[in-house]
Amino acid sequence: MHSYISHSALQSALAIPDLSDPSAGHAMSAMLASITDALAAIWNVPVAEHRPSPLVSVRDNYDRLGFNPDDITRDSRYSRHVSPTVMLRSHTSAGMPAVLDSLRPELDRYDTLHVLPGLVYRRDAVDRTHVGTPHQVDLWRLRSRGLLGVPDLTTMLGALVEAVLPGAHWRAVPSSHPYTTAGVQLDVQVRGEWLELAEAGLVAATVLRASGLDPRRWCGLALGMGLDRALMLRKGIDDIRLLRSTDPRVRGQMSDLSPYNPVSAMPPMRRDLSLVCADDVDSEVLGDAARSALGQEADVLAGLEVLAITPASQLPEGALTRLGLVTGQANVLVRLTLQSLERTLTSSEANVVRNRVYKALHEGPTLELI
Repeated sequence: MHSYISHSALQSALAIPDLSDPSAGHAMSAMLASITDALAAIWNVPVAEHRPSPLVSVRDNYDRLGFNPDDITRDSRYSRHVSPTVMLRSHTSAGMPAVLDSLRPELDRYDTLHVLPGLVYRRDAVDRTHVGTPHQVDLWRLRSRGLLGVPDLTTMLGALVEAVLPGAHWRAVPSSHPYTTAGVQLDVQVRGEWLELAEAGLVAATVLRASGLDPRRWCGLALGMGLDRALMLRKGIDDIRLLRSTDPRVRGQMSDLSPYNPVSAMPPMRRDLSLVCADDVDSEVLGDAARSALGQEADVLAGLEVLAITPASQLPEGALTRLGLVTGQANVLVRLTLQSLERTLTSSEANVVRNRVYKALHEGPTLELI
């Protein structure tokens, strides 16, 4: 049984600006253009960009892309369902079934790079590299009457890295995806550390058949990438919140791909919480609930770290009585990191934020407020 987001939550999600749209004037759209231009140039193929509604059918988001019926990502704890058949897309790949369907009448030779950028909607952890509404792009080269194989995929990966991080070392690690074969994870080396940049593979025959395209005639390359991560790596940004900062010192640096010049950081504050929650809770669920509770003030939440989860069965009787735990619940210790990008929070302001998050996450009978 799915739970469904409220109308107000849906409207709030749909109102979030898409920084990959050229009208935003953001560095993210500049980086996207550099990627598509590079791929179109090396292949000498036309580019078709699609920006469909983020409201998609559950079938297109999962079934037609080969996801298993019991895949955990279908759970409403991790995705945003609007109705039994409609959801906010959890990846931009959800727009590809419609693109493939549109190619059914094509009888001539065909070779085009299809680009699907935009926001995706997830319940995610809170830290400096994750947000509940990240930007993604799917890049699919679709071809008829010709072959595309692993060498073409390798060329695509190299061109992508050169467009995002010129000169960076990269590697392709085998990885399985529902809608590809010969799948790989693309990693780049940054300051001696390997970081994931994208996932890619050859378009699976089952996905082509689902749209009525004969795999003996049609083939393709499929690549999906997080645009926030890529832009942060390109500009040398260590906090994803900076991408949407309203601080003029920061915002002025978000119009191009020049390296980011750090401005003075506001000091962080930390608050620890002892919560009563369901014993299967995790940082993604708690992070999403905390963001929702704070609403427009969620940007002050720089991190939410789960320090420990102790089920009721492992607690002494005294602790059970004091906390009011019942079977199926756990004592969850959480650390909040609070930090505004524009100003220094006062201790009392931090306590107010702490209490709002506490009341949203705590499921016990007794409140411990500051």
